[in-house]
Amino acid sequence: MLDIKFIRENIEVVKEAVRNKNSKVDVDTVLVLDERRRTLLQELEAKRARQNAGSKGGQKTPAEIEELKKLKNEAGLLEDDFKKADLEFEAELARLPNIPSADTPIGRDETENKVIREVGKRTVLEFKPKEHWELGKELDLIDTEIAADVSGARFAYLKGPLVLMQFALIQLVMSVVTNEATLKKIIKKFGLKIQPKPFIPIIPPVMIRPDVMQRMARLEPKEERYNIPSDNLYLVGSAEHTLGPLHMDKIFVQKDLPVRYIGYSTAFRREAGSYGKDTKGILRLHQFDKVEMESFCLSDNSTEEQNLFVAIQEYIMQSLEIPYRVVQICTGDMGGPDSRQIDIECWMPGQGQYRETHTADLMTDYQSRRLNTRVRRGDKTEFVHMNDATAIAIGRTLIAIMENYQTKKGTIKVPKILQKYVGIKEIDGSF
Repeated sequence: MLDIKFIRENIEVVKEAVRNKNSKVDVDTVLVLDERRRTLLQELEAKRARQNAGSKGGQKTPAEIEELKKLKNEAGLLEDDFKKADLEFEAELARLPNIPSADTPIGRDETENKVIREVGKRTVLEFKPKEHWELGKELDLIDTEIAADVSGARFAYLKGPLVLMQFALIQLVMSVVTNEATLKKIIKKFGLKIQPKPFIPIIPPVMIRPDVMQRMARLEPKEERYNIPSDNLYLVGSAEHTLGPLHMDKIFVQKDLPVRYIGYSTAFRREAGSYGKDTKGILRLHQFDKVEMESFCLSDNSTEEQNLFVAIQEYIMQSLEIPYRVVQICTGDMGGPDSRQIDIECWMPGQGQYRETHTADLMTDYQSRRLNTRVRRGDKTEFVHMNDATAIAIGRTLIAIMENYQTKKGTIKVPKILQKYVGIKEIDGSF
């Protein structure tokens, strides 16, 4: 949520952000509602002041008593009008998107995202590469047919060594982000200036109350969410949905920041509007597993905090020896709460293209203002800045491994970094 004072003082900046993010919110409507609630509040406070002044003193005449009753009734009506106006204002204010960072490219959609760098040579195989779903079926690693009979379309059973590889990826990520020495190495490698404070591992709830999801600015689009009406709960679309509210309505001590979390959870998305798109395999499922990073930091350090998140993502991809590219997302393709968004896309030789596997979102104080998450600096408090990012989107990373590490004989080599966890060097269907 944006600060209304900032909006009043920077109307054209906010209008430009709305245009560039393809948002449908009318900034002028927000300002009209703001003016109305402020006017009503002034009238209400004036009535109350007159009421308080009239109540003082000794015994009242019948006329004075009647006047006080009238003031009380008028104040009550004004209070009702103010509450209604304030709710309308807050609802419209909450729809305004965050202001994009100065270095965010201006663009209409994903075609205008900016490739920052490519790392690693695209895998070139001496044979016609297979897609992951073909390898998954031939090696008995993925079964979407039985899953469809049991649960419906866009569900899958993962089997055998692919399951071991999933938990190996989780182990790899946890060993990186919870180790101060490794974080120091990453910070030095990528030339960052930031604390190497380790992440705290979390397994968060996968259900969330709608009011909290709204405070996270993640309730919309509702058609993407799974809702449980009987309990008034939603299933999360990412671990960050329940990591972000960990400190709502709380005040940090400055010396404790940054606070960083690494959360593993199953996530759920309805994939509304994706009919006929990526229907084979495990690229676009209703249920999937992810490891997410979330942090709370001072406003001074939030961009560098996001750069650390991207550096961790790159370090993990380099450890897996998977070619990738780093992409800065343009205004028209980024989320409403985002100020700056960086994606990583891995090369998928079976598909012959890069596919998004990671994202890193800098929210500035957009979410913390809604969550009322602050930090005390001296004798004042201010809203913290929040970052969230994918550490590993497990399904998509498994796809990247399967397609990049496939062999001519139809097997899949296990990346060296994962072999100690998986226990084998090659997946050949004999598990």
